[in-house]
Amino acid sequence: MPNPTAAMLVIGDEILSGRTRDANMHHLAGKLTEHGIDLKEVRIVSDDQGAIVTAVQALTGAYDHVFTSGGIGPTHDDITADCMALAFEDHIDIRADAAALLQAHYDRQGLEFNDARKRMARIPDTATLIDNPVSVAPGFTIQNVHVMAGVPSVFRAMVESVLPTLTGGDPLVSDSVRIDRGEGDIAGPLADIAQAYADLSIGSYPFQKDGKYGANIVIRGTNAARVADAVAATKAAFA
Repeated sequence: MPNPTAAMLVIGDEILSGRTRDANMHHLAGKLTEHGIDLKEVRIVSDDQGAIVTAVQALTGAYDHVFTSGGIGPTHDDITADCMALAFEDHIDIRADAAALLQAHYDRQGLEFNDARKRMARIPDTATLIDNPVSVAPGFTIQNVHVMAGVPSVFRAMVESVLPTLTGGDPLVSDSVRIDRGEGDIAGPLADIAQAYADLSIGSYPFQKDGKYGANIVIRGTNAARVADAVAATKAAFA
């Protein structure tokens, strides 16, 4: 039975402008691989209602899970929660459960739970909250979409909260073979190996070092024995 599939939607003008380097995709990909969920697509969209809604509606029907990052903070450009409500035709307002968490948090800090901070308690009616042990403000899951913060430390904590609730498949096993020849020299035999091991993912990643060309052949699959066989076959072909 194939592993569940996933997509990621990264939301934020700061990513597209180059001001912020996204680290969340790399973290999520590794965690999903360990959990046996195959990340198949990543999209990046601006802080634009139409772009977010269109992307969510496309991804939610195409994959078993969708993970979003960004746009659930207290500022005017944090529009992700409202966009999720719009995408799923759900009502949204300040939710009592989310507000109680935040009120208690700011009371402990001696800070006012003002209107800006109350924006982080705006949650669609049918959503379930995602725990945030770092800064309390919750994410949420609506249907198969897991809506999480963009701040890397908070995103990572929310991923840890969500993953135990999801059914995964077989973890992906990966190994690599370094070949000190250019891709033009290895492409033919490598194609034969890929055909013989069609159930595996075999990729060639070229490099240049000290004026010489080479490639790292990365072999991935859920069957460790098959991966080991393909690694051995690759080494033998280019011995």
